[in-house]
Formats: sequence, C-alpha cells, structure tokens
Amino acid sequence: MDDCTAKEYSETSGNLVLSTVRCYFRWAVWLIPLGLIGVFLALSPGDILVKTRLIGYAVCHQLPERSFHIAGEQLPLCARCSGTFLGALTGFVLLTLWRRHRAVGLPHVPVAVVLVIFLMALGIDGLNSYLTFFPWLPHLYQPHNWLRLTTGTLSGLAISCIIYPVLNYSLWHDVTNVPSVKNFKELGILVVAGLGVMVLVVLEPPLLLYPLAILSAIGVLTLLTALNTTLILMLFNRYGYAKKWWQAALPLSVGLVIAFVEIGAIDVLRYLVTRGAGLPL
Repeated sequence: MDDCTAKEYSETSGNLVLSTVRCYFRWAVWLIPLGLIGVFLALSPGDILVKTRLIGYAVCHQLPERSFHIAGEQLPLCARCSGTFLGALTGFVLLTLWRRHRAVGLPHVPVAVVLVIFLMALGIDGLNSYLTFFPWLPHLYQPHNWLRLTTGTLSGLAISCIIYPVLNYSLWHDVTNVPSVKNFKELGILVVAGLGVMVLVVLEPPLLLYPLAILSAIGVLTLLTALNTTLILMLFNRYGYAKKWWQAALPLSVGLVIAFVEIGAIDVLRYLVTRGAGLPL
C-alpha cells in the first residue's frame, strides 16, 4: 500500500468513525429527556395525577378554593397558573405549527401593546385577588376563578410570544427576522385557541382530568426549559449553537434537566419551610 492509498484509507476510516460517533450522539441527545422523564415517573411517589401536582407544587400555591376541580380531583395548578401555563403551551404549539421556530422578531408595536395589556391585566387581577386575603383592605371587585383563568391564559399567550423569539435567537444559527406574531389576525387565532382551552377547564369534564393535568405539567416544563436553555446559552456565550434539530436537542435537554432539578429543589424547600412554620401549603 503506497502513501497515497494509505492516506485515503486513513481519511475514509476517520470519516466513518466520526459519522458513527455523530449517529450515536444524536440518539443519546434525543434519549436524554426521555430517560429523565422515565426516571421521574419511576421514582416520584403516587400516580400520574400526584406526579403532576409535584411539578405544580414548585410554581403554584395550589389553594383548593382558587383551583378548578374535575371529578372531585383538584387540578395540579390553581386557576391563574392553569391559565398561564396552558396559555403559554398553547402559544408555543401554535407558533411552532406556524414555522416560527427560527423567527427572532418581537411582535410589532400595535400587537406588542395588546400583549402588554394582557400582562397588566394579570397583575391587576392578581393584586386585587391578593387583597381579599385581608378583609380590612379594599379591593376593586370580587375575584372569581374564571377571571383568574382568563387573565392567566392571556398572560400565558403573551409570555409565549415574547419568550419564543428570544429562545430562537439564543438557539439557532440560521434565523429569520420575522415577528413571532405578525398581525392581529394571528393574535386573534392565539386568543381563540386560548379561549378554547379555558372553556375546557371551566366546564370541568371528567374525561379531561388527566389530559388537562398532564398538559398543565408539560406547560410548566416547557416554559422552564425555554428559560433555562436561553440562560445557559447566554452564560456560556453559545449564541446560534444549532443548525439542525438534533443539535438543538442538546441545550434543550440541559434546560429540561435543570427544570427538573429546580422543581425538585423548590418542592423540598417549600415543604420544609411551610411545614416547619405550620402552614397548610
């Protein structure tokens, strides 16, 4: 074997090894989140409904009187948090279906103003609702769970429209300067979809107990994963890391792992603090 042939054979072998490593890496990256979810399902106590409540316990007060109940079972998130995380999940799903997963533009000013109003409505309704804990303090109106659900859903949609392009900017190498929501027509579709989710929650159909509980937990994990992934890429200065989906899976998997760690740590800390203080939370 002459030098030229040996060099070609070495390069071919090296490319084959590199291709094999990449293949295994792709599989490993996709299996990480599945394995993590499997570990959580296997090791956390209770049935699937209890597991969704463990996820909700990290982000929500879960007060029974401020939550919806289906078939006698409380949903894992209160009315406002149910709206927020289900609304955010609805927004993420629709924006992905609209192929905005490379869009890095924030909505134009008129649409952005409406989104800000959605967020302000959540703040106003939340403050008014909080004031009712203190009977001697005045409040603007009598709060209701359906109203908490409404302001939560609208704010969740707004959050998704803002976080989605920020995540895209941090994650993707090839991006498009397109707004996450182009116009009021698309915003209207988002709102209608959010209203559809609200109706399902308010009607409390028994058959949707587990689907709504699972989707609520997925909403929490989705939002935390998006935020964690963005922060990790910023901290390590890895903007525009991914060119393909399998490359994007690695930072997203890291974000998901951190989300589970955060949820576990907050659950333990909250339990220790509240039980130590004798609080029923």
